[in-house]
Amino acid sequence: MTQQICVTTSRGPVLGTWRGATARFLGIPYAKPPVGELRFAAPVPPESWTEPVDAALYGPTAQRRPFLVDGPTTVPEPTIPGADVLNLNVFTPDPSPDAGLPVLVWIHGGGYIAGCSASPWYDGSAFCRDGVILVSLGYRLGIEGHLHLEDAPDNRAVLDWIAALTWVRDNITAFGGDPGKVTVAGQSAGGGAVQTLMATPTARGLFRAAISMSGVVREDESRANALAVSQRFTHRTGLPATVAALRDLTNDELLALQDKLNAPEPGQDATPGLTLAPFADGTLVPLPVLEAFAGGTAAPVPLLLGFTHHEFNHAVQPDAPAEAVPLTLAGLGLSPQATASYLAVHEGDTPAQIMGQALTDALFRGPALAIAEARAGHELPTWLYQFDWASRHPRHSGHAFHCLELPFVFDLLDAERAPDATGPNPPQHLADAIHGSWVSFIRDLAPGSFWPCYDRSRRRTMIFDTTARVLDDPLRHEREIWDTRSRGPATESSPTGPTTRGSFVLARGRRVGDRLIEGDGPR
Repeated sequence: MTQQICVTTSRGPVLGTWRGATARFLGIPYAKPPVGELRFAAPVPPESWTEPVDAALYGPTAQRRPFLVDGPTTVPEPTIPGADVLNLNVFTPDPSPDAGLPVLVWIHGGGYIAGCSASPWYDGSAFCRDGVILVSLGYRLGIEGHLHLEDAPDNRAVLDWIAALTWVRDNITAFGGDPGKVTVAGQSAGGGAVQTLMATPTARGLFRAAISMSGVVREDESRANALAVSQRFTHRTGLPATVAALRDLTNDELLALQDKLNAPEPGQDATPGLTLAPFADGTLVPLPVLEAFAGGTAAPVPLLLGFTHHEFNHAVQPDAPAEAVPLTLAGLGLSPQATASYLAVHEGDTPAQIMGQALTDALFRGPALAIAEARAGHELPTWLYQFDWASRHPRHSGHAFHCLELPFVFDLLDAERAPDATGPNPPQHLADAIHGSWVSFIRDLAPGSFWPCYDRSRRRTMIFDTTARVLDDPLRHEREIWDTRSRGPATESSPTGPTTRGSFVLARGRRVGDRLIEGDGPR
């Protein structure tokens, strides 16, 4: 028989269930359903209730279709119908107001257009076992969360994240948490969300530490770029980018419009990159993420960040032609001199290996290194890692690919589909090391005495492999090469709007050979 437990929030009581030593409260609304007049509005607190709300099952998801239909690299993320998508889940080992436990708030990935908080990979049982409350949240995606509309607030998904963090501040004590001990964390788009929140003054005070795993943001975060995307939306769909034109469309109709917006340019295979993602609107998000970190205006809280070694290396077809390599490297922002240096570092690699690693470096490793360098320059506590352990699954053998570290971080190596990513017999001691470091960071604001801060004298970096070890400046070549690249807006223009530089040249590369790139982009 399932044991139930009731906790009273600021809006009313919620009825959770015990599973082992973890109390689970699922699908708690932190804002009203974003429908009708609220579909493209800032989140509004939910109405109060008196009867206990059943919190035994996950609530509706903003994801209306999976990010990837197939493939074991994908985190299993169900699509749950319903309008009340602004909900969150609380996993706690001790739902008593005086417990004072540290809290991890998890923001899922999905390329800002998919994903959900209901994945079995995001179960909080292991964190609860180690004295940490886990809160995972849902937020608006795609057009609803990110498209600039002339008659709606910008960055609606960012407002959703802030609303959820505000709910945590106001309610987590009732679940046994300490609102002064909140760490915000996420992976891929969720890691980019963490970086964006650190660059958002309105979010100050809602978390005391941050973890960004494989964080990714749009290359051109300018307001001008967001306006150009809206213009492209209108050009391609025939509809104005306004609330009045979009508010009453069905979910399927909105997804069809989103597909038109993100379709490749005529004659190209490449999608336009992250067109639907947070951007620097000048008010809520004053500056692009990297500018905020470089200028010292990002939140000065302790930060743990890193990436896997081969995030997107698999995205390049193995028969990619050699003549595509210089086009790809130039398209990702490398100068001829930097291109020569990159080719020297990767001497002996195949064209596919070079381009795949370049894509990983441009999207993930280069930007994270830039953030670590900037924070080290401001003498802010920062810890950098690289996940090097390679999957043992035949489909992924030899690669530490995007999302592979998640079952280790959550210490859920036997979760649904996790073996399809890791392969047989993944090392439990590696999960112990990574999960333990995350718990220490959340609890003590440092991942352990064995892992020193990143600084500009030694640039010590944790390498998570079969054994975990700290190395001095192991990414020197990558740091020096990618620090020189240009990061401005795309140089190509068309009546359909901007095309991100990397995607444009990757598409041009395809013209000289077979299809080079596959997959749907960052999670």
